[in-house]
Amino acid sequence: MTTHELKITGMTCEGCAMKVQTGLERLADVHARVSYERERATVEAPSALSRERLLEQVRADGYGAAFVEDTDETPVRGNTSGQTHVAIIGSGGGAFAAAIRAAEEGARVTMIEAGTIGGTCVNVGCVPSKITLRAAELHHRRAHHPFDGIARDAGPVDRSALLAQLRGRVEELRQSKYESILADEPAIEFLAGRARFEDAGTLAVEQPSGAAQRLQPDRILIATGASPAVPPIDGLAATPYWTSTEALFTDEIPEHLLVLGGSFVALETAQAYRRLGSEVTVLARSTLLSRDDPEVGAALQAALEDEGIRILTHTAARRIDHDGARFRVALDGETLMGERLLVATGRQPNTQMLDLENAGVETDDSDAISVDSHLRTSAAGIFAVGDCTTMPQLVYVAAAAGTRAAINMTGGDAELDLTVVPTVVFTDPQVATVGLTEREAEHRGIAPDARRIDLEHVPRALANFDTRGFIKLVTEADTGRLIGAQVVAHNGGEIIQMAALAIRNRMTVNSLANELFPYLTISEGIKLCAQTFSKDVAKLSCCAG
Repeated sequence: MTTHELKITGMTCEGCAMKVQTGLERLADVHARVSYERERATVEAPSALSRERLLEQVRADGYGAAFVEDTDETPVRGNTSGQTHVAIIGSGGGAFAAAIRAAEEGARVTMIEAGTIGGTCVNVGCVPSKITLRAAELHHRRAHHPFDGIARDAGPVDRSALLAQLRGRVEELRQSKYESILADEPAIEFLAGRARFEDAGTLAVEQPSGAAQRLQPDRILIATGASPAVPPIDGLAATPYWTSTEALFTDEIPEHLLVLGGSFVALETAQAYRRLGSEVTVLARSTLLSRDDPEVGAALQAALEDEGIRILTHTAARRIDHDGARFRVALDGETLMGERLLVATGRQPNTQMLDLENAGVETDDSDAISVDSHLRTSAAGIFAVGDCTTMPQLVYVAAAAGTRAAINMTGGDAELDLTVVPTVVFTDPQVATVGLTEREAEHRGIAPDARRIDLEHVPRALANFDTRGFIKLVTEADTGRLIGAQVVAHNGGEIIQMAALAIRNRMTVNSLANELFPYLTISEGIKLCAQTFSKDVAKLSCCAG
């Protein structure tokens, strides 16, 4: 097989690029990737197939074509083949998004991974945690649903069977969404090993065999993710504590689980174990979800305590010990005992072993790589995305960043706009937020105006017999323009994108209040909350417009 790079002219959209690609792949044994933005086609063709036949095929579809080496254009970074070589350190969501897009743009990609392919989300994060949460919710509802006439009997939990099902789905998704992509994409080469920088243009990769390989790619993307951070509490390091990974993949349900942390990982896991049958105590150094609107943390705390979770806020562990059977956590005025201890106090960027100083890549005080809106680091030709950077630690942010980084590494100009980033905490009720809180607006010099509607005024919540939570909208007082939303509701994450789109499109609460919303949906609460800026919704009929 021979690889060719063609310059394609006459394309006006992505559909044209697809038409050119489809036409080329009608030729026997030809594999093509066509980029509309770069006006390029990277073609793998049998050596016996003439160059002229490739040009004829493109021209037959109505487009111009010429081999790049026959034009006067200069290849990126002096690559004599005309094909940009991109090295990606990591194999998670951001890394794969970048690899796929870079390959589409005609680049040759080397993906380097020291651990399990797929990164945090599919292996030890989003996927297994949401399976666990859903299973725990169903078990809880069997015994605690609100409907008369239906038996309330949860029965025992077979944790081993649940864990086997979880592992099966994780392995299935890792194969279908990650491993199969590598197998089907010849432009992406997978290299197992641990990478470090020798200088800004050279990577040394230590392979599992002990052999070392050096790469000098045209562009480098760092997408190494993050790992659970462990606080320096006296005695903790010597104990068999859990991180979120152990908590998700154990086959036991402890009698009493102690949880250090007050953010989403701590609270999601705490509720899951409570619903599976454990006694649970949460120790938070501040309030729950302390970075959010205080009303959010207070509402969630009330819901969790109602399920029997003990929550100690503004509490710090002084010393932690393990006697071979139980943990002992010493507080200022109390000592807690439990069979298991989960440490969920944040995540640390995986950057310490990269030798970033050799490349001139700058990090902040937490070792997160500093990037700009184009995903560029402080070193020319080196980009970074995902949880190892100063961006929000969200997989969908990492994936969006990976795509844009790939465009920029292959000659394009794409910017990641993080002005509107919706987030969800998958407790029950869920916490979903986007935009600014009142306090954040004031810090930015914006005079806010906010309204809150409790779910007891939302018809769907009443029909569900579940009125825990509220919806709150924050506006710019002078204009009525929506600038933020906070939702605490069962499946509240399903409606937050509506608020995100409203903020993105600079909608006012008046325009939201006049939109048509389906009756008996939780999303109708957005409309009702918008109406509270001008009227008393308690005095409206159920589906008042």
